Amino acid sequence: QVQLVESGGGLVQAGGSLRLSCLASGSISSINAMGWYRQAPGKQRELVAILKSGGQIQHGDFVKGRFSIRRAPVKNTVYLQMNNLQPEDTAVYYCNADLVLSDKSWQDGNYWGQGTQVTVSS
Repeated sequence: QVQLVESGGGLVQAGGSLRLSCLASGSISSINAMGWYRQAPGKQRELVAILKSGGQIQHGDFVKGRFSIRRAPVKNTVYLQMNNLQPEDTAVYYCNADLVLSDKSWQDGNYWGQGTQVTVSS
């Protein structure tokens, strides 16, 4: 089974920090891109940051240097370091990955994690 598992969410006070992790597992041949989206209640899902296989990073304008994405030392894992969190950052954060799979019973393409809640209090 192909899975993306997020961890690291929780409740934090304004100005605090969290580090989210996403681990991709299964019959993965290669990863074209991997990163994070978020969705707050009543709002559309938006890009946070995506790391591509060539090293290029796409990120949302709201990041403004507060968030950073990087490949973890653990295989098929990425981190999202979030500093100086603010109440408007409160959302469910979803891991996303564009995968090439070795198991032909699974289709190549985008896969999503179930999300991890980040809540920032005033």
